[in-house]
Amino acid sequence: MSREELVSMTRNLVSHGAADTMEYADEVVRIPASSYTDPDTFELEKRNIFRRLPLMVAPSCELPEPGDYKAMDICGVPLLLARQRDGSIGAFLNMCTHRGNPVVSGTGNATRFTCGYHGWTFKSDGSLLGVASPKDFGPVDKATLCLKRFPAYESAGLIWATLDPDSQLDIADYLCGYDDLLSAFGFDGWTLFSQRTLPGPNWKTAYDGYLDFYHLPILHKDTFGADFYNRANFFAWGPHQRLSTPSKFAIKVQGDDDQQMDLEAMNDADLPQDVLVQGVWTIFPHISIASFYGGGQRGAMISQLFPGDTVGESTTTQYYVMENQPETDEQVASAREQFDFLEVVVRDEDYATGKRQHEALQSGMLDHVLFGKNERGGQQFHQWVEKLTHASDAQLQDIFAGEQREAAE
Repeated sequence: MSREELVSMTRNLVSHGAADTMEYADEVVRIPASSYTDPDTFELEKRNIFRRLPLMVAPSCELPEPGDYKAMDICGVPLLLARQRDGSIGAFLNMCTHRGNPVVSGTGNATRFTCGYHGWTFKSDGSLLGVASPKDFGPVDKATLCLKRFPAYESAGLIWATLDPDSQLDIADYLCGYDDLLSAFGFDGWTLFSQRTLPGPNWKTAYDGYLDFYHLPILHKDTFGADFYNRANFFAWGPHQRLSTPSKFAIKVQGDDDQQMDLEAMNDADLPQDVLVQGVWTIFPHISIASFYGGGQRGAMISQLFPGDTVGESTTTQYYVMENQPETDEQVASAREQFDFLEVVVRDEDYATGKRQHEALQSGMLDHVLFGKNERGGQQFHQWVEKLTHASDAQLQDIFAGEQREAAE
């Protein structure tokens, strides 16, 4: 983790805040409205983005102990995550190699998984342990009938998997060093307080909101307040980005008190770590991370977005992770209050608006939508969606090898 890079970004924000300026994109960008509503485009995105690129599938604190597992479905692919005995993470196709029935559902802790259809049993490392009634079934080579393994990677307290067992795209390369900066949050030592899943609009409509500060004092005037900031500077590592408010001030929560700090007057060495990671951090194509305070301590909401069954649907799992587990009833109530507040903001304001927006776009009466010079994050997101959706497998490797070379220069 490069504190120097975080400090440099903070000084950029302070400088622009002091001058009452922000960084702009070169021009206003037009995006075809059909990119949100066309079912064929939607299916292509599911196949070439969500079933081909690395996805952040869980915070590490959701599977903290050896034997912990989680089964989930992503764009029609049944995924099983299992914490191994040595502490590493395994990602498998959750399908019995006998007839394809999922071997487990939900979450829990187990050293083996037994298929509920015919009783074939697998170890948590995916190897086939036993076949029911082996004399009757006939000879099998167990070594060739293990659960299919997906590429997996764990860094900065987050877990990634690629839903293509033959993928040649290295997950670390794909992240472009972004995980080194995400490690500044310290998630690998945090705890999962709560989680829930919300229905949303088209996945890109929903994701646009995480990349957009422009709407904050308008759409969220009754929750965040009408005087809330609407500017954001943009920082990028390949398709992954951070958006943060250009300001020379920051609010640091000390217990029940909010303390305003003048960052311009502070030395680099005195800048608090939580100030250095303020803003919204997004992991392409579907993750948003934002810091909050609840229960008198640091927390963050990690929003994990996936396309739904149809072009106008998506689901978002909100993970509320905390630096420490709340201990007193008061701390628990405070953390719950913060998490519930964020549900209202996303469900009743962001996603309710997104659903109305999507319904209107489906009329076909608008050819394009616009992203202004102050909406650079959204511009970059849609450009990367278009680029990666239409790239071949070989081109994907070249794209991210190029990003690595550029970052090293």
